[in-house]
Amino acid sequence: MKLLLVEDSIQLNKALTTVLKRNSYIVDSAFDGEEALLYIDQYKYDIIILDIMLPKINGLDVLKRVRTNKIDTPIIMLTAKSTTEDKIHGLDLGAF
Repeated sequence: MKLLLVEDSIQLNKALTTVLKRNSYIVDSAFDGEEALLYIDQYKYDIIILDIMLPKINGLDVLKRVRTNKIDTPIIMLTAKSTTEDKIHGLDLGAF
C-alpha cells in the first residue's frame, strides 16, 4: 500500500515514516501543502495522511483542491486541533 504523509514537523514526519515503512507501507513524505499537491498530481496513493496546520498551503485547502480535482483517495486528517467545529469542517470537505 502506497501512502503520502504530509506533516511539517520533521521529527514527527520521520518517526511516522519509520513506523509505516516497518509495517510494509511505501511512504512518500511532504512537509508543506504545496509539496503535497505536487506529489498528489504526480502519483497515485492508496491513502493520504494530511496535517491541517502546514506552511505554504494549509491542509484544509489541500483537501479542497484534491476533492475539486475529483481525486477520491481516502484522506485522514492529522491535527492538534480538537474542536468539534474543526472535525466537522474537515469531514465536510471530504476527509475520513
